[in-house]
Amino acid sequence: MKVVKTIREIKKIISEQTKQDLKLGLIPTMGALHKGHLSLIEKAKKNCDLIWVSIFVNPTQFNDINDFESYPRDYLGDILKIKAISSDINIFIPRTSMIYNEKVESDKFDFGLLNKVMEGKFRPGHFNGVATIVKKLFKIFNPNFVYFGEKDFQQTTIIKKIIKDYFPKINLIVCPTLRQNNGLALSSRNKLITEKSLKNCGVIFECLIFTKKNYLKISFSDLFEIVKEKIQKFKNFELEYFEIRNEETMKSYEKHTKKSRFRAFICVKVDGIRLIDNLLLN
Repeated sequence: MKVVKTIREIKKIISEQTKQDLKLGLIPTMGALHKGHLSLIEKAKKNCDLIWVSIFVNPTQFNDINDFESYPRDYLGDILKIKAISSDINIFIPRTSMIYNEKVESDKFDFGLLNKVMEGKFRPGHFNGVATIVKKLFKIFNPNFVYFGEKDFQQTTIIKKIIKDYFPKINLIVCPTLRQNNGLALSSRNKLITEKSLKNCGVIFECLIFTKKNYLKISFSDLFEIVKEKIQKFKNFELEYFEIRNEETMKSYEKHTKKSRFRAFICVKVDGIRLIDNLLLN
């Protein structure tokens, strides 16, 4: 296992590693690793000869400085968790100055509707920041495979576009969401929520399951009110958005296009911390 902090060293190591035409897998993360992240690594082990995990809390994808500063960080713990899976996995933990040089700012991209709804709407500039760091990492590693979690499904649509536009040889692998016993999607941000609130967070997945069972039976406006009521019955829970959208185009759900694949998307603020989730409906 190598823990590398500079791009120069990364390129030197990768140059040596890829001489044998081995398949390289990259798992970009912001650290504070949980079982969901580790499942991406396990998946990569099945497809790749070489695996790199990047750990970088990317400042340009945060539109709230408090969110950025409070984001969980546990570099030593992350290294130990990865090493427990395999000592052959390498880790890239760069400083912000190594990634952005003098100007810490994101590039501008045209994502159309993708950047105007849900996370794009409530986190202005977020996806420009995501696309910027992903593009930088893909250039550094030139991977054969990249791994992301389904929990951040809207983000994966952004990644798909980046790959299509700039890196057509990269294969994107989207892995299933892992959940706690109460259905709450695993997330690094869960560590910021009180234990009492965490027990009630199962209501988020409960709302998605309810939607899957009923979205063809009742109107969306009625469905929205039911979901809102379920969420707001808990103290310190606030529904930021709940939507049903085409998973490819992100257009709003319309009954006359039932042959398309639709997902329910939800964001709930719990103790002021944003938790997102989604579920395929058909």
